Amino acid sequence: MALNKSQYFGSCKHTLFSCSGCNASSSRRNLLKGLGGISMLSAMGGIPAQLLAQNVTGLVDTHHHFYPPAYQKAWFDWEDQRKIPHFPQQERWTREGAIADMNKAGVQKAILSMASTPGVWFDLPLPKVVEMVRSVNDYGAEMVRDFKGRFGLFAALNMLDVPSTLKEIEYVFDVLKADGVGIQTNYGDKWPGHPDFAPIFEELNRRRALVYFHPLAASCCGRLNTGTFPAVIEVPHDTTRAVVNLLLSGTLAKFRDIRWLFSHAGGTIPMLAGRINFFHGNAKNAAMFAPNGVEAELRRLYYDTANATHPAPMAALLKLIPSTQVVYGSDYPYVAMDTQVTALSQLGLDVQVLQQIQQVNANRLLARN
Repeated sequence: MALNKSQYFGSCKHTLFSCSGCNASSSRRNLLKGLGGISMLSAMGGIPAQLLAQNVTGLVDTHHHFYPPAYQKAWFDWEDQRKIPHFPQQERWTREGAIADMNKAGVQKAILSMASTPGVWFDLPLPKVVEMVRSVNDYGAEMVRDFKGRFGLFAALNMLDVPSTLKEIEYVFDVLKADGVGIQTNYGDKWPGHPDFAPIFEELNRRRALVYFHPLAASCCGRLNTGTFPAVIEVPHDTTRAVVNLLLSGTLAKFRDIRWLFSHAGGTIPMLAGRINFFHGNAKNAAMFAPNGVEAELRRLYYDTANATHPAPMAALLKLIPSTQVVYGSDYPYVAMDTQVTALSQLGLDVQVLQQIQQVNANRLLARN
């Protein structure tokens, strides 16, 4: 069985980009450069031990991407076949460079996760997909071991094949001791509340797992011509779709022991919470999917600050949920960690709230049961 990415992500081929061609993807790279750039260490060798502890303040980054060599090669080959330019930040990525940038930003620990596009498939047959997922997770666990205390791991899952996904869940928790798992907000025409995923969430619930969601543009909507590229509008909107789908399907209500973490301040959830409640809060079956009310369900989720360290989204988020449910995230290497740390510190938040977001909440969320 081959997993054809166009089947799951639409004819756009790479839903992180606009389907009008590569100019949009180039524009996204320019935008990311404008956000502060990446202070990467370009040398491939090791760095002095004293540098590994430099300027560390205890901050925890829960939205931090990494690129195992085998995965990186498969990604670049896949892009080259489609004439898609590579992200320069990704091309320059090294383990040592990530540590150097963490030190610069005062980040004590970063939780490693995969970006959603292009996923782990690359039009591969299922056995090769399973092999790719395993290699990614083994590499992440190796980073955790090699840089003790500096990294954690949200392990990758393929999700599209339940039996192999359940086996990988067993492996990443029982053998690799992962902090949680990272999955996408959609898989083609299926959002996470789809019944096909129920056995996976049942096992994650049994393990009281931390489940982190990273968005990607839905296959339906990557071709919308709004003058920008999907990462600006469609990507955060898909986080909203995922949250609403998990809510209305009853998945959030059924699997109460899962700890749910969503990227980018929940996408547009803070702005649309009132509408979601208005249209669904009084539904006849509301007690089934929101036993304590719609907004109560939204308030018990966790949200990171990646690409949301702006006064408007943070004000909306903190108006909806308690500050205990917000954790710092950078979206590294696409956005520089130090610029996100600085932006967060300049929002005028109460000192206690800022400390909660920077480290206290994440340490509690990541604590082993």
